[in-house]
Amino acid sequence: MTEVGSAGTAEGTQSAEQSKQPFLATVNPVARVLGLFLLTTPLLISIDWVSAVVALVCTLFLVPLSGLGFRRFLGRSLPLLIAAPISGISMALYGNPEGKEYFSFLLAHVTDNSISLAIAIMLRVLAIGTPVIVLTANIDPTDLGNGLAQVLKLPSRFVLATVASLRLVGLFISDWQALTRARRARGLGDHGAIRRTISQVFALLVFALRRGTKLATAMEARGFGAPIKRTWWHTSTLAARDYVTMAACLAIAVAAIGISVWAGEFRFLGVA
Repeated sequence: MTEVGSAGTAEGTQSAEQSKQPFLATVNPVARVLGLFLLTTPLLISIDWVSAVVALVCTLFLVPLSGLGFRRFLGRSLPLLIAAPISGISMALYGNPEGKEYFSFLLAHVTDNSISLAIAIMLRVLAIGTPVIVLTANIDPTDLGNGLAQVLKLPSRFVLATVASLRLVGLFISDWQALTRARRARGLGDHGAIRRTISQVFALLVFALRRGTKLATAMEARGFGAPIKRTWWHTSTLAARDYVTMAACLAIAVAAIGISVWAGEFRFLGVA
């Protein structure tokens, strides 16, 4: 009776903890990754602003379900907000010239078509990058490894390498912050932002190579690369919430493409 009661108490505690977590935090990481592919892959077949806007708006509604606050989401979106205008400018200058021409210089031609493509590309970068931020937020590398091995049946060598590499990402972030603090303590971080960033990137690259080499040697010495059948500590399966997540991601992609076709804005690979 005691063991049964303890098991029931443990299950109740686990259920209570899951109920307090954001919805996406309770979804299997494999389902989140598969949902990411289901959502973003169809968006690559068309370069138009309608499908991108629909997908982007629908994805923004998923942000509260990821557990990311506004500040964290905005911070993680900063690279997208920088990359989107850069890609749009290049498309505006070197896109397929059609329609009225507004500016030209050597190979650069700004026309009606290139401007529309530039707007579509900028929105497309946001529409594809935002789901990556939302669906991969707070994924535990160990849970992802369990899912890759037990749900997708991937080779254990690949799974262990993936888990190890994801673990190193957090260490690289800590290394970057430590480098920044060390340079400021020595009076080297108050000016020359570009030069400081380049030097820190080089130092981080050296750290990454050294740590990667040591980790690979240690894992090989401990038999992680042995061709044996491995067991896993936690069981990873797909539940109803996982299928709901993947279906929702696919529905967003289908709705985006469908509305684009209905509005007459669908452009297969940017071709009118």
